[in-house]
Amino acid sequence: MSFAISGVYCAAATPLKEDGTPDLDLFGAHAKALLEEGCHGVALLGSTGEANSFGIRERMDLLEAALSAGVPGAALLPGTSTSAVTDTIALTRHAVQAGVKGVVMLPPFYYKAFSDEGLFRFYARVIEGVGDDRLKVLLYHIPMLTGVPISHSLIAMLREAFPDTIVGIKDSDGKIENMQAMAARFPNFGVLAGADPLLLPVLQAGGAGCITASSNVVARELRTVYDHWNDPSRSEEVRAAQDTIVAWRNLTNAYVQLPTVKAMLARRRGNLGWLNVHPPFTPLTEPEREKVWAEMARLESI
Repeated sequence: MSFAISGVYCAAATPLKEDGTPDLDLFGAHAKALLEEGCHGVALLGSTGEANSFGIRERMDLLEAALSAGVPGAALLPGTSTSAVTDTIALTRHAVQAGVKGVVMLPPFYYKAFSDEGLFRFYARVIEGVGDDRLKVLLYHIPMLTGVPISHSLIAMLREAFPDTIVGIKDSDGKIENMQAMAARFPNFGVLAGADPLLLPVLQAGGAGCITASSNVVARELRTVYDHWNDPSRSEEVRAAQDTIVAWRNLTNAYVQLPTVKAMLARRRGNLGWLNVHPPFTPLTEPEREKVWAEMARLESI
């Protein structure tokens, strides 16, 4: 199966300075390190990246910081959606002009009385407003946060109207049955799992890969699964990698996931600046952080 976008992408966390502005140098270094650790690319400015807590200029600056750090545009999948069509067009146009692989686009998420036709109009307005044949869009299905699911009928409408632009979906709802159904129904439409333990079953169902939070810390293991899942001679290696992925994913969920991931990165990258989070999140308490770090040390020793 051939996909426009496939592989292991990190739903990258965003480091902040004390004043809540993005730490651009630290982010650029993190994005570059993720590629060295095994990711095919970096999906910046998603849920784990606190995208909706940043302004338009800050989001553009973060993309430019990754490029300045030496991350090629072809390895970047920025989140560009807002509830405002004009802002979404501006962010998406900026990303396309920077040469990114594609963009990850949430549905508008404030008003909830949507029909598929209404959602179609949003995506169509953005695609037509950007007006660039280089644009590749991954839809973003995360209804537990948006309250706005991406239905199969909407995918069908968008694929019919924009077959070269709507190329896949990040499914963070955690239901493997939905991912399997999309992979079966929409050929060459890249279904990417938003939960690390689902990478293997998604690939087995004909999916394209993953965009996950735990790849901030277990990129190598995810890449092992992606590269060798269909090789019987590597089955034990894949199984061991999958077990490691599940253990680290469980640790990211020990407390609220986003500040937990950032606490894990503070230890992994040796920089306590990673502990800073935007409100309404709060950092882990010191006892919580020490428990997470102790479990990291245990997992690293296995």
